[in-house]
Amino acid sequence: MSEIGYGAWGIGGAMWQGSKDDESLRALHRSIDFGLNFIDTALVYGDGHSENLVGKVIKERKERLFVTSKIPPKNLKWPARKGSTLRDAFPMDHIITCTEKSLKNLGVDTIDVQQFHVWDDGWAADAEWQDAIAKLKEQGKIRFFGMSLNNHEPDNALKAAATGLVDTFQVIYNIFDQSPEKNLFPLCLKNNIGIIVRVPLDEGGLSGTMTAVTKFPDGDFRNSYFRGDRLAQVAEHADALKKLLGSEAATLPELALRFCLQHPAVSTVIPGMRSISNVEANCRLSDGRKLSDSLMTELRHHTWDRDFYQG
Repeated sequence: MSEIGYGAWGIGGAMWQGSKDDESLRALHRSIDFGLNFIDTALVYGDGHSENLVGKVIKERKERLFVTSKIPPKNLKWPARKGSTLRDAFPMDHIITCTEKSLKNLGVDTIDVQQFHVWDDGWAADAEWQDAIAKLKEQGKIRFFGMSLNNHEPDNALKAAATGLVDTFQVIYNIFDQSPEKNLFPLCLKNNIGIIVRVPLDEGGLSGTMTAVTKFPDGDFRNSYFRGDRLAQVAEHADALKKLLGSEAATLPELALRFCLQHPAVSTVIPGMRSISNVEANCRLSDGRKLSDSLMTELRHHTWDRDFYQG
C-alpha cells in the first residue's frame, strides 16, 4: 500500500466548493501514474459523487487499487454525540445497506476497508456492530474494517482497539496535533492495527498559503473550521514553522507530510489533492527519506492546543 494515499473528500464537492470533475479525474489518474494505490472516500462525500468518480477511475485502470469508504451515522451527527447509543448511529441494517450502496457507487464487489464515519468508545462492547462487520466479511463485501475517529479524539478508540476486531483507525495527526502518539499509536503498533492519517495539512492550515484575510467560497466548511480569528492564528503558527524550511523540507506541505510519515505506526497519509500540481508535489515525497532527529525534536515544540468547531 502506498504511503501517500488520496483523500477523496474534496472531489465530492458539497462542503468543499470549487472542485471540477474533469480536474479531479485527471488528478486521480496522475496520482496512480506516480504509484499511488490507496484511495479513501465515503458515502456522504457529495452524496456518493466522490465514490462515483473513484469508481470511474478504478474501471479505467489496470493497477490494483486499494479503496476505503465510510458508513455515515444514521442520525447524521458528526461527531458522535455523547450519550447516544450504537443504534442511533450504526444499527445493523444501516451498516449493511450503506455498504451495498457504496459497492454500487464504486462498481466493485469488495471494499478493501469499510469504516464507521464516527465513533464513540462506549459502543465498543455492543455486539450489533461486531455481528454486522462479521457478516459483511463472510459475504466477501469487505476485506477489512476500520473506524474514522472523531476530530482530535484519538483516545476515543482504545476500547475498540482492545476488541481485536478493528483493522485500521483513521485519525487526525499533524504537526499541530501530535496527540495520537501518546496512547493510540503505541497500542496500534502492539496489535498490528493500521493507521490512516487524515488532515495532515490541517485542512490547509499547513499549506503555507493562508493569511488572516483568506476567503473561502460560500458553503465551504472551512468558513467554520477557520472561524473567528483562527486564520490569523494559523498564519502566525505557520510562519513560525516556515523558519525551519531548508534542505530537509523545501515547503511547508513537504515538512508536514514528512512529519506524519516519520512515525512507524503510520500506514498511509491521505492529503486532499484536487489538482495535478498538488498530486505531483505530494507523491514525490514518497522517497524513503527521513527527517533528522534534531528537526523532529524542534517540531515537537509546535503542537497547538485549540478549541475546535464540533458542528
